[in-house]
Amino acid sequence: MPAAIVTGSSRGIGAATARRFARDGYDVTVNYHSSPDAAAETAAAVREAGAEAIVVEADASDPDDADRLVAETVDAFGGVDHLVNNAGIDQHVYTEELSPADFDRVMDVNVNSAFCCTKAALPHLRSADGGGAPTPSVTNVSSILAFTGAPVEVHYAASKGGLLSLTKSHAGDFAPDVRVNAVAPGHVETDMTADRSAAEKAEELAAIPVDRYGQPEDIADAVAYLRDAGFVTGETLNVNGGELMR
Repeated sequence: MPAAIVTGSSRGIGAATARRFARDGYDVTVNYHSSPDAAAETAAAVREAGAEAIVVEADASDPDDADRLVAETVDAFGGVDHLVNNAGIDQHVYTEELSPADFDRVMDVNVNSAFCCTKAALPHLRSADGGGAPTPSVTNVSSILAFTGAPVEVHYAASKGGLLSLTKSHAGDFAPDVRVNAVAPGHVETDMTADRSAAEKAEELAAIPVDRYGQPEDIADAVAYLRDAGFVTGETLNVNGGELMR
């Protein structure tokens, strides 16, 4: 079976993506940094879908950990056909109170992890056959905030904008052997959004034409499309319920 690595796949979008890949016939490396029990649950769901799973604890933003993450995948499955760079962290703080260390940490996890994991996986992606898709691929998980900005989380928005530039640069660099795309979710119900107040949720929903939050499975569907879309590279697929129309 073809194999995929999904970083940050213990919960939320990453877990839904791992489950979707398993249903589509991919063995999956489930990666986590601080949630071992949730990662084990994701791996169990992958196996229930009929695929194999390994669980790898790794800080995807650390080059040595990224190398190990890929090496353990190759040892277990024989190669890497697809990489989903989903690992990310968020923090709500205005610039006046934002420390350089916090800024650097968000950029490190959200951007450097994609660079490190892509670099580590690249030789294997170039030698893979795509697992049935036209070519192997990398999908980076960005955000609607890359386009709109966010005054209370400037470092998060900036990091997600950086991912879009990384996507285009890598797509041009790796073509035609490996396709690289991004998905930019809007407001999705995950652990990262659970702390929203009722007033914040009402304001957010009022801006979404389809009148609901996105679900992790909505984003997983978009990632699966980009995985299989052989004539698509260097693109960003916006999945936000129409919010960017306004």
